[in-house]
Amino acid sequence: MQGSFAKHAHSMGSLGIKSRVVRTPEDLKLIDALILPGGESTTMTLLLENEGLWDPLNEAMDNMPVFGTCAGAILLGQQIDDKRVRCFCKIDYSAERNAYGRQIESFTTTLVIPKIIDHDFHAIFIRAPKFKNLTRDVKSLAVYGSEPVLLRQGNVLVASFHPELTDDPAIHKYFVDEVVLKPR
Repeated sequence: MQGSFAKHAHSMGSLGIKSRVVRTPEDLKLIDALILPGGESTTMTLLLENEGLWDPLNEAMDNMPVFGTCAGAILLGQQIDDKRVRCFCKIDYSAERNAYGRQIESFTTTLVIPKIIDHDFHAIFIRAPKFKNLTRDVKSLAVYGSEPVLLRQGNVLVASFHPELTDDPAIHKYFVDEVVLKPR
């Protein structure tokens, strides 16, 4: 409904994975996994509620692998510093919106993620959140400085950056290979 869903579909397509946009509760019955894209978390909350998708999506994600980037990662956490944003509570952390700065302060950097890919990853941070108050069940897969930026807990993967905006599908491949096909 909002966010970089088309770019995620392109990344999945480059891996030979067919994707579809979820616009109704019935669409949830046609998918095996879900990606909550980046976008604007207050707008995403309103759209999901107004379209009657919040509750069906929340229920589906109890048993479905899910990957959230930026705003999608905010929605998957336990709480946020903005009362206009609802959280699905699927991964154990709280999020701080726009923690790296405003739009004009967006940046790119190289991440080393040896646990999941064998090359440096070009990461794009746009009004990115920071993850706080992680429990021991949340595994950090990558950091920027000392801040965790790629996390996994069970069948939930989140990134504070936008892997879909690069030509490198490595993180999407990890999601498919390790989260969707080998759930914990």
